[in-house]
Formats: sequence, structure tokens, C-alpha cells
Amino acid sequence: MKIESIETFTNEFVSVVRVRTDEGHEGWGQVAPYLADITAQVVHRQVAPWLLGRDLGTLSLADLDAATDEVLEREHKFPCSYLYRALCGVDTALWDIRGKIQNKSVCKLLGGSASSFPAYASSMQRNITPEQELARFQKLKDLHGYRSFKFRIGKECGHDQDQWPGRTEAIIPTIRKGLGDDVALLVDANSSYSPPRAIEVGKLLQEHGINHFEEPCPYWELEWTKQVTDSLDIDVSGGEQDNYLPIWQKITREKIVDIAQPDICYMGGITRTLRVVELAKQAGMPITLHAANLSLVTLFSLHMMGGISNPGKYLEFSIEGLDYYPWQNDIFTPGFMITDGNLAIPDTPGWGIELNPDWLARQQHQISRIGQDFPDLKLRAGL
Repeated sequence: MKIESIETFTNEFVSVVRVRTDEGHEGWGQVAPYLADITAQVVHRQVAPWLLGRDLGTLSLADLDAATDEVLEREHKFPCSYLYRALCGVDTALWDIRGKIQNKSVCKLLGGSASSFPAYASSMQRNITPEQELARFQKLKDLHGYRSFKFRIGKECGHDQDQWPGRTEAIIPTIRKGLGDDVALLVDANSSYSPPRAIEVGKLLQEHGINHFEEPCPYWELEWTKQVTDSLDIDVSGGEQDNYLPIWQKITREKIVDIAQPDICYMGGITRTLRVVELAKQAGMPITLHAANLSLVTLFSLHMMGGISNPGKYLEFSIEGLDYYPWQNDIFTPGFMITDGNLAIPDTPGWGIELNPDWLARQQHQISRIGQDFPDLKLRAGL
């Protein structure tokens, strides 16, 4: 089986990818969101040249591993996030094709049998008061039966600063008291704190029965995060930004965090994320994937969480709608369905969705085909 064409349908925020093979198979994937128009160009200039016309065998995991490594080795002078973000688009489309050929959902390809997975309601906002956040959570609890919620503390990359003075100390007890003790609560600091401040905040979280402390320190300061993990009883999590496997080897080997949180799109797709899953499994560490918006990344994450043998307790599910992420809706059907706090896993082959033709028609379209000449590769060959 060979890849015959790779297409992107793109706007500034999101780009979906269609892969077609010489045997008539078709699959859909997505690059990582945000500045996706840049990433789409990387798909065509640095990923497509190495995969178009490549013999993919039977699309076994070994075949997909080899294809992934081919791209990254050919582009070894570009060990950057954009390359992984672009690779994800093709890799996830190939998993869709693999599922369709085997007449299985991706979840089942990965070994899962569940029909749903618990989701936590994930807030992305720091610009609202604790009372406003509580009101949103209470409404969602009543509507969808969520049993777990995540809110933001500190200030993103905040150097020990809060979004406004006293917000963190106010929101923690407000959310706990308002929702009661029968729900799990998670917080995300987004690289906000130095170790002393993170430990101070962590003890406040422990006092209020918070379950999960995400990215307490700048994510690149692994030793800082390790100090926090070792000083607290609460689960510390992290890893969403990391795509370099030697970093993941260090995170899992040295137990930098308690819970590993790779992002499928940032990692480069399902195939490379499975390598992190295996590292975490060997370390006795659960996986709780990062999935911060309702594009295909949440769909990918849902299938993987339902399919792997070391999933965490719940899957991230963004509660932000069109006012916050105006680009994330109407990309595919059927949409997500949450009942009693559980997110339904599509059971039809591949990802189990259809792309919306009207949405596709509104996007910038680009295609690379088998046999196409890529003159810039000749220029770069001498680098």
C-alpha cells in the first residue's frame, strides 16, 4: 500500500488532513491546532515528500513506526515542534485508514473494548471570578452529570504571580465548597510557579482535597517539578508540551511527575504517543492525555484513553464554546456526547466520524501527490 495524495483543509487555527492510497483507501487526521496554517505548509514541504509513494505494507504498528522514523530522520536538522505537529496530521489519517481496513474503531485497534470513558470538565479561563467559574461548573454538573472538574490557578508562565492578587487562594475553597466533596477537582498552573510557591499552593490544594496538580513549574524545569512532586501527596502531572522522547525517558525514569500528560497532536500522532504510553507503563505511571479543545484532538484522545492499558481516571474535555474557540465546532459529525459524565467512544471503523463538507469547502485547500517534484529538498540536501 502506498500513499497517493496528502491534502490539507486549513484555517489559521486548525487544519485537517486527508490521506488517500493507491488501493482506494481514505483517512482523515488533523495537525496540532493553533497557527495551523503554518503547520499545513510543513505537512506539504517536510512530511509529504518522504511519505508519498512509500510502501506502507499492511499498516501494521511496525510499518507506522518505520514511516514516522523516516520523516524525522530525513528532517533531522529540524528537531522542532512544527515538524511533529505536521506529522500528526498524516499519522492520525493513517490510523483512520487502518481502522477502516480492519473494520474496527481506533480504540479497538489499540486493544480497548469500552463504549465510553469518564471525562472531566476542563476550564481554560483565568479571566473570570471564582464565583463565575463555580456557576459554570454547577450548571454543567446538572446538565451532563460531570463528576470531575479542572480550573486554572496562578498565571500562565507567571513567575509566582497570580492572574490578579488573591485569585488562587479564593478559587480553591470556593470551587470545593460549592461543588461538595463528591466530585474530583483538578487544577492547572500552566508553568506558573517556582518550587517554593508551588509547594505552598500544593499544600493548600491538599487541604481542600484537590486530586491533581498540573504543570506547577515551568515545564522545561524538570528538576523544579521533581521537587514539587516529591514534596506533596497530591498527584502532580505534566508533559503536554514535550515531544522529545529522551525527555520522556527522563520524566518516566526519574518520576518527575506522578501522571504523564502527552498531547497526541504535539507528539506527532498516535504512533509516537504509544511510545510514551509504553515508557509510562514500564514506570508504573498512568496516562491522562492533554486535549485542550474540541477539534479532532479530543476524538483522538478519547480513542486512545479507551484503548490503552494504563489510562488515568478521566479524559480532558474542554467546556469552552464558540465564544472562546470559535473555530472548533462543526468540523465533523457526529459530535461528542456526554452522559452522566462519560464521553461516548464511536464504535464505527477508524475515528467513527465524517468530515462536514460545508466546513471543508470554507477552508484553504492544498494537495501533494505521488510523483510530485519537491525542488526545495534538492536545495536542502546540501545543508
